[in-house]
Amino acid sequence: MRRHSAAVLAAFGGALLVTCVSWDAQPLLAGNNPGKELFEKRCTGCHALDFEKTGPRLRGVFGRPAASLTAFPYSDSLRKSGIIWDSRSLDRWLTDPDGSVPDNDMAFRVPNKDERATIIEYLKDVSPK
Repeated sequence: MRRHSAAVLAAFGGALLVTCVSWDAQPLLAGNNPGKELFEKRCTGCHALDFEKTGPRLRGVFGRPAASLTAFPYSDSLRKSGIIWDSRSLDRWLTDPDGSVPDNDMAFRVPNKDERATIIEYLKDVSPK
């Protein structure tokens, strides 16, 4: 009888552990990342993480000098800007690209500061550390 009780208790404990781990990891496994969702909603019309589209690839943009990917034809003004992409420069850029660098080729803006912050954090997360 004791062996049976111990086996049941061990099975119950294991099931409880798996359930708790699953609940904790589920948002990560399901892709419920608000930054990823906003990036996909707001940015993927022109950008991808790993290849050029209408805009340059954005994986690794955090910490990268502006207009530094040789595979993308940047505007002269962005090439000459001297910007290094970080939280502050990306926030300024996404708020008003033309105000940040006049005569660039990006007209899209992200007016909501919380959405900008979430997208910027996502771009930081997908950049090499």
